[in-house]
Amino acid sequence: MVIYEELKKDHREVLALCDRLIQSADASSEQRNGLIAQIRDALIPHSRAEEALFYNAIRQEAADKAEIAHAYTEHMMAETLLRSLQVQGVVDVAWRTTATKLRDALAHHIQEEETEMFAEAQKVLSTQEAEQIGAAFVQLKPHIEEQGFMGTSMDLIANLLPTRFAATFRKLGVQNGQPQ
Repeated sequence: MVIYEELKKDHREVLALCDRLIQSADASSEQRNGLIAQIRDALIPHSRAEEALFYNAIRQEAADKAEIAHAYTEHMMAETLLRSLQVQGVVDVAWRTTATKLRDALAHHIQEEETEMFAEAQKVLSTQEAEQIGAAFVQLKPHIEEQGFMGTSMDLIANLLPTRFAATFRKLGVQNGQPQ
């Protein structure tokens, strides 16, 4: 499947999970924390694989490089809200406000990505390349799911680096005992 369809499928999943969380006011804190974990388990692998494969495939060729940098920033903002939500879910404080902010931030990001970035990508990627990236995306996500917080954080940094430096950075992380 082409990358665009894979991304859309994940986008719908994470938004649905956010909606369920926001509507879970009567649920126990354990149930809410379970939903937060599901959001994390859907969002983080999606983001890291999307950055590594989709964003990095188009960022060198894209006419609007600022748009791609903006997408990375939105990923970091969403993850910051997610981390806050994880803490708030444990202590049961203001979680609904943060969940709504996360859902709104993701909806904004998804709308921009599915319109502006997809259009930009379709200018620089062939159908065959989009299919290859889609297949690689599906294969990469389970590997990312196995990483902990430190591993996915290292991947975030590596994905932001110019491609020629990312492999070296990842190797250094492994050599220093960090997961790849």
